[in-house]
Amino acid sequence: MDNDIRKTIKTLGYLSTTGMAMALSIAIGAFIGYYLMNKFKTGIWLFLVFLLFGIVAAFKNLMFMARKAREDEKKSE
Repeated sequence: MDNDIRKTIKTLGYLSTTGMAMALSIAIGAFIGYYLMNKFKTGIWLFLVFLLFGIVAAFKNLMFMARKAREDEKKSE
């Protein structure tokens, strides 16, 4: 397989997993917050806290994946 095609396929793999990882992180945070909000009858603040945790985790994963993609690109040059 040509090296350029291999790089393109690897980049597409990173892009597809990035979107799924962000969506799952936010959804997991929201679901945990919703569950705890209903269990402890705290109002919406517990949901918002865990939603914020999910958003922070999503962007942390995004930064990690971007750094890994950059390192892999440098190695292949």
